[in-house]
Amino acid sequence: MESTQDKNQPATPRRLQKAREEGQIPRSRDLTHLAVLGGGAVLLWATLPWVYERLRAAVRAGLRFDAERAREPAQMLQHLGDGLWLGLGLYLPLGLAVLVIVVLALLAAGSYALSTKPLMPDLSKIGLISGFKRLFSRQQAFEVLKLLAITALIAVLGAWYVQSHIDAFASLLLRPLESALVQTGEWFAAGVAWLLAVVLLVAAVDVPLQQYLYRHRLRMSLQEVKDEHKETEGNPQIKSARRQRAREIAYGQSIRRVPEADVVVMNPTHYAVALRYDEHTMAAPHVIAKGADLLALRIRDVAREAKVPVLEAPMLARALYAHTELDEPIPAALFTAVAQVLAWVYRLRAALRGQGPMPRPPRPDVPVELDPLHGRAPT
Repeated sequence: MESTQDKNQPATPRRLQKAREEGQIPRSRDLTHLAVLGGGAVLLWATLPWVYERLRAAVRAGLRFDAERAREPAQMLQHLGDGLWLGLGLYLPLGLAVLVIVVLALLAAGSYALSTKPLMPDLSKIGLISGFKRLFSRQQAFEVLKLLAITALIAVLGAWYVQSHIDAFASLLLRPLESALVQTGEWFAAGVAWLLAVVLLVAAVDVPLQQYLYRHRLRMSLQEVKDEHKETEGNPQIKSARRQRAREIAYGQSIRRVPEADVVVMNPTHYAVALRYDEHTMAAPHVIAKGADLLALRIRDVAREAKVPVLEAPMLARALYAHTELDEPIPAALFTAVAQVLAWVYRLRAALRGQGPMPRPPRPDVPVELDPLHGRAPT
């Protein structure tokens, strides 16, 4: 069995498609974090004035009491319910908007797959050995290094920010409440901006990194590539045998068209090719039947029964059999030889009608390079 070290071939498109159908896709958690934090911060900043006014009005109404409300507890419950619906009306749309931003980010990164396979329980992942493999995998190593780098970067930025603002922090105690709150809000916004910058930097590194790890995890061995090619395209030996069988069936069925032929060229028993030419519908003579050995003898017998002329021209029969297909025109290199045969056929028909002497069988001029037995002793 091949080890994982042998898997040095990139994943084929079919392997990638199959993995996606099984729910295996590259996912970047940091991209999701960026979408949640960044989208939430932008939406919160855009809606903060309006939300602040609504909450301020709700708090004022909640802190207003009179004797009638004290005597009617139901009014207090009504007031509590109104506050609850107000909170839901403020925060649910914000949550839904953040969810839409996350979905759009995942779609843009290609981190989606319509598959129910991940929902199915996989007992093979439950076990001590498989757990240790995932714990010490390349993926987990990158995650640990990434978290360490993020922690170190945030610690350095936090230390620098506190060090540079330590005096301003201490001066808050000497400011009026409203001014202190405004200054705290500005610092909070700056801190969130720095945090988002860090998450953006990490996501920019993590997205291509997850793509690399995903493709590395799906790498294939050379044997797997060959097996997939055979599965997709079919085994070459089987395909060749099927094509040969299809040709044999087609040749066998073509015997029924022998009576339509103008002439049958033979060799004299090994090969037989039936030719037909219609000057009104054909630019060149067509092969309508051909066969070898027993099939050739069958073509000859059918031709004689149908009174189709049979010409023994071994070299032409071999060339036609080797270089033509059924219902296809003959090669241009054989035009001259076939024209000589058809001229003999026409004179033969005229002689049989008593309109001329009986012609002698021709010796067609066939280019030697078209003879499959060229350079070998003919059989």
